[in-house]
Formats: sequence, C-alpha cells, structure tokens
Amino acid sequence: MKTPTLKLAALRPGKPGKPGLGANQIKFLLLATGILISATVLLYTQYLVGQLRAKEESVVKFYANVIQHYAEKGISESEKDDKVDYTYYLEGITPTINFPVVLAGADDEPSKPYLQSSLNVLDSAVALQMTEEQQYQFLKRTIEEMREVYPPLEIKLGQMVIQKVYYANSILVRNLMLFPYIEILVVAGFIFLGYIAFNYVRTAEQSNVWVGLAKEAAHQLGTPLSSLLAWLEIAKLDAENPEQVREIVGQMEQDVDRLSKISHRFSKIGSLPEMKEEDISAIIQNVILYFEHRLPHLGKRVKIKKSIQDNINLRINAELFEWVIENLVKNAAEAMESGGGIIDILLEQRGTKTVILVCDNGKGMSPKVRREVFKPGFSTKKRGWGLGLSLCKRIIEDYHGGKIVIKDTAPGKGTVFAIELPNIPNSAKEAPTKTAKASQEVVTT
Repeated sequence: MKTPTLKLAALRPGKPGKPGLGANQIKFLLLATGILISATVLLYTQYLVGQLRAKEESVVKFYANVIQHYAEKGISESEKDDKVDYTYYLEGITPTINFPVVLAGADDEPSKPYLQSSLNVLDSAVALQMTEEQQYQFLKRTIEEMREVYPPLEIKLGQMVIQKVYYANSILVRNLMLFPYIEILVVAGFIFLGYIAFNYVRTAEQSNVWVGLAKEAAHQLGTPLSSLLAWLEIAKLDAENPEQVREIVGQMEQDVDRLSKISHRFSKIGSLPEMKEEDISAIIQNVILYFEHRLPHLGKRVKIKKSIQDNINLRINAELFEWVIENLVKNAAEAMESGGGIIDILLEQRGTKTVILVCDNGKGMSPKVRREVFKPGFSTKKRGWGLGLSLCKRIIEDYHGGKIVIKDTAPGKGTVFAIELPNIPNSAKEAPTKTAKASQEVVTT
C-alpha cells in the first residue's frame, strides 16, 4: 500500500459519538412499542367492527321493512287477508343474513313456527330432535340475550306493533371484538419474553465484558512484561558492563511505569475522564519512542516512519489518548505476518480538525472484517477478545468528540486507520501564522 502523505484530504466532519441507549430506555421503548401496537390494532379493529355492525344493521332493517311491507299489503282490499305468502320474496334476502335473527310477537314471545321464524339460531337437525316447548324455551332465552345487545326492530301496522325483530352480532363481529384483547395478551407475552431475553442477554454481555476486560488487561500487560523479561536477560549478559546495566535499568523503569499507567487506564473505564489541554505531538512521539526500543525484543522487524507536526495542543485525556495510539501501533505491528514491515504515523492540523494516520503494509482486511472490526467481541486473533478497537472507538468518539475510521485497507495491501479530533476553539487565531515545520524522521528498529 502506498504510504499516505500529509497532503491527504481531511476526513469528513463527523458528529461526536453518542453513548448507546441505557437498559431502562430500552425497556421503556419496548413497553411503548407494545402499547402503540396494541392501541393501533384496537382502534383499527373497532373501526372494522363498527363498519360490519352498521352493514348488518342495515340488512336486518331491510329484512324488517320487507316483512312490514307485505304485512301492510295483507290487509289491503286488493289482497286476500291471511293468505299473503311473502316467503318467496324473502329468499333473496335471507342468504345475506349471517347473524342470528328471531321474529317475535308484540308481547316478545317467539313467533310460530319456531324453526321458520328464526335465522342462524336453531340448527334444523338439532331442532327436529327438540320438542316444541324446548324450541320455545331456547328461543325465549335467545331473545333475552339479544335484547342486551340491540333493541328490537318493531314492525307496525299504523301505530300498532304486530311483530318485533331481534338480532345479534355475527360470529365474525364477535371474533373481531375479541381480537384486540387476544392481541394485547400476545403483545404482553412478547414484551415479557423480550424483557426476560433482554435481561439474560444483558447479564451475559456483562459477564463477557468482565472476561473481555480481564483478557484485554492481560494483553495490555503483555508488552511491558515481555520487555522486562527481555531486559533481564540482556542485563544478565551485560552484568559486567555498568553503563549498559544503567541503560537497561532505565528502560526497565519505563516498563514499570507503563504497567502503572495500564492499571490506571483500566480504573478510568466507566467514569467520565478529565480533559486537559495537552500536546498530542509529544504524546505520539513518546509512544513511538517506547515501541522503537521494544519491538525488536518482541521479535518484530518493523520500521516506524513518522511525520509529526510539532506543538499541536488539544483538549484530551492524555492517558486514554495514549492508549488509543498504543493499540493502533500494536495492531499494526501484529499485522506484519512475516514479522517485518513499515508503520507510518502521520499527524497534521488542518483547519478546525487534527488528523492522525496510522498506516501499515501488513496483511490488511477483507470487506467483512472491515465492517465488524470496531464491534465489541470481534477479533481475528486467536488470543484476542475484540475489545481493543472498540475501546479506541469509545475513547475517541464518546469521550473526545472525534472520529476514528478505517480509511483504506485491502487483503495483502495493509491498513490505514484515521483519527480526526476537533481543535480547541479559537486556537487558529492564537496560533502563529507560520506553521511549524513537521519533523521528518525514519527510525529503524
């Protein structure tokens, strides 16, 4: 992969990262969603029920009007009394009636014959096995129940009521009226199961995070501990050379100090870090200096090339920011499959942003790995736990209001990590007009 230069365009401005939803917020959203779904289904079902009830009411009214029409014609002089057969005319109406209907007299007594005076109430096969008294009692109870649902339609001759038409809701309407309550129970069940599953997943995630932090701590401690062991071996070989031993002791002191820093870093996880104006140029230089003395002892033949603009001050937490740079450098070194390669570290201030690039010519990433690499728990290393880059993302985006992305990568062609941080407000006015000359240096380790 071609080494990027400082003239690369800045990253697209991004909004500072925001913390994810809390457990209580997720539970509230789950409950609110369930209530919204239930209310929507309830209102729409009530609308459908209203439409169906209106349709059934219009049908039964038409049915009653036909009966009244032929009853009125039955007392006309042009017709023969008591011999008007209107059954034929009702044959076209009755198939459209799919709800219970019972004809009764003005005294609310079921009309005879009972089987012909009712629709969708008495099954013909069952009715034939019933006595007339049993049919009467059955229809009488049905009328009482229908009266609780709808008032009867009255068939009149003049001002006198001669018959009443009782009716009730169809099976479809009754089922639709029950459906919202069934749906509410189902949604409540899903919410309950979702709540249980969420708590289970959350508990499992917390357990994994603790295990992951333990492994990440071991991974972080690995470099200074391995370095200390290497310095001890070198000290044994150069025990008779006081100057060399003093230099080794100095390096060992740096490793011990590194162990203390790592311990302090992990103590900051979960708390709001203190932000101060710091010289990030010096911080990055110190990280490079630390690694250039230790990578050879870790079996890495790596060249670190740096192009660092001097005196760039930003509001950061130095310990956490240093952690990010260390993680990126260690990942770049571990990406060298053959143990050798080049790491380019570039720092430049551009307008209102400061851009940091960490480039390597290692094995690179596939598109799938690139999409997943910042997710907690994702790792391509056998001994990794997948928290390093996710912690980097949290530190840069959530704490520092910046952005970290993979600017470029491809299998076998290396990877470019890019960090963008906001400058201190009004720093451009206070800064000298002449830009400090970036130091160019190649360090072979």
